[in-house]
Amino acid sequence: MSNRICNSLSNRLRFKSTLTVVSIFTFWLVQQADAQVADRYETARKQMVNTAVIGSGVKHERVIQSMLKTPRHEFVPTNIRNQAYFDMALPIGGQQTISAPFIVAYMTEALDPKATDKVLEIGTGSGYQAAVLSPLVRSVYSIEIVEELGYKAKATLNKLKYDNVKTKVGDGFKGWPEYAPFDKIIVTCSPERVPIPLVQQLREGGTMVIPVGQRYQQTMYIMRKTNGKLKSEALRPTLFVPMTGNAEDNRQVKPDPLNPMLFNGDFELVKEDYDFLIGWYYQRQVKLVSGNEAAQGDHFAQFSNETPGLSSHMLQGFAIDGRAINSLGIQAQIKLQDVRQGRTRDEIPLFAISFYDESRREVGVVSLGPFIGTHNWSPVQKIVRVPIQAREAILRVGLFGGVGEFSIDDLQLRFTKR
Repeated sequence: MSNRICNSLSNRLRFKSTLTVVSIFTFWLVQQADAQVADRYETARKQMVNTAVIGSGVKHERVIQSMLKTPRHEFVPTNIRNQAYFDMALPIGGQQTISAPFIVAYMTEALDPKATDKVLEIGTGSGYQAAVLSPLVRSVYSIEIVEELGYKAKATLNKLKYDNVKTKVGDGFKGWPEYAPFDKIIVTCSPERVPIPLVQQLREGGTMVIPVGQRYQQTMYIMRKTNGKLKSEALRPTLFVPMTGNAEDNRQVKPDPLNPMLFNGDFELVKEDYDFLIGWYYQRQVKLVSGNEAAQGDHFAQFSNETPGLSSHMLQGFAIDGRAINSLGIQAQIKLQDVRQGRTRDEIPLFAISFYDESRREVGVVSLGPFIGTHNWSPVQKIVRVPIQAREAILRVGLFGGVGEFSIDDLQLRFTKR
């Protein structure tokens, strides 16, 4: 064999060997990167469960374990996966959202899932709630009215091997009679009234967890079927996207986006033996205080927190049409007692308004605050421009991880038209 041929073969072998080494090294780097991403998500998920789920009162051990194991980031659009383990609802397209982790855990706990349960879910959305339920029950049947979301959720659930979840695209108002009766029904969108077909498809003795009410004034109920009728128990104020289709077409009371306003902003509307401030939802470490210490009237809201980073807040949504509303004024009376920031500069008491477009994408955020220190009742106010794309807004108020006592009273919105 000539030297030229030998050298050619030798060069080829060295080239192949180098390629092999490079390929192995590249594969190793990819694996390391994937592992780091997985570790980052797992760490964030554990922190979310500890603070937003366990820290907010969820005690059901099987539910907690499912929340720890369910990869919420897989059900969130890639462009906002960095927010996947925040305790907040996120847009998923189709004018829909993935619910905040606490609400998912809270509703699942209220449902009291058993290994033998056949569960109907109305509002598949991203598929996250169905995924959390999957290891806790025998089977899940989930319906989504938005075709694009229904097919995407099915693909995600199949990819992640949630084999006991069956989905379909359809109007959840009608339920899924072919597989009725169901032991449990969980509704993750809000009708004005409980759809009759769902009552009919719930087995005798079965349980339904459902948010019911006006668009921005909803109450989550647990309902039990006895002698063919539902007996309801109010759980807490809440906010879900509306149940579309038949339920929304027949809604009697609709929001007025030309007159944005808050409900019970003076906190004078109270209900005996009710642990929540009426009209406000996702309440954490906040209570209604009664007596002559109020800035006006007889009642005010007081946030208190001793653990830096722990949630203490509440929120309320309202309709607003940015094509007609030019500016929005927020004003309130506040009182502070030894209020300090939490672990970071972002963990501070304030008011924040987020504006959303018709697809529920955030189009603007404004804030009033932060507030630090100690002082008696004093007025605060701010006027902000409304984005022309805005179709709804959410007002959040609280300590947001800060510590101390933060009291508010006589909270009002005022607006000017274009």
